[in-house]
Amino acid sequence: MNLKSKKDIATKILKAGRKRVWFNPEKLSDIKEAITKEDLKGLMKEGSIRIKQKEGQSRGRARKILEQKKKGRQQGTGSRKGRASARTAQKPEWMARIRSQRMLIKELLEKGSIQRETYRFLRKKSKGGFFRNKGHIKVYLTEHKMWIERHGK
Repeated sequence: MNLKSKKDIATKILKAGRKRVWFNPEKLSDIKEAITKEDLKGLMKEGSIRIKQKEGQSRGRARKILEQKKKGRQQGTGSRKGRASARTAQKPEWMARIRSQRMLIKELLEKGSIQRETYRFLRKKSKGGFFRNKGHIKVYLTEHKMWIERHGK
């Protein structure tokens, strides 16, 4: 029993692929007798001809990977796409760095470890992006002998 032509007409009516058109095996004789599009539409209403649901893509593996990433796994260089600046924006990175540097400089001034002029100088340097981190500021102060030496403490 060749129902190829019927399947082709059904695909056009249902606007679906040939794989997705389903004929009820018990009603094959009725489908074979159908000649016009109207006959096939009637069989569709009856439920003898249907469209199978589209096959989706399984999310099982994706969920497993996400679960691992939440734990901090699979974050190595081989899994990364895009530049470092694409993964973490440059501005928040800069904000965190400059805030910590400014707090350190302020603390040093309040403690009396540096002079007011040195404080202003370091603020300007850090604003210009001269220092990499807090440690770099301390090294700079030591190298340029800018610490206030307190005797008797």
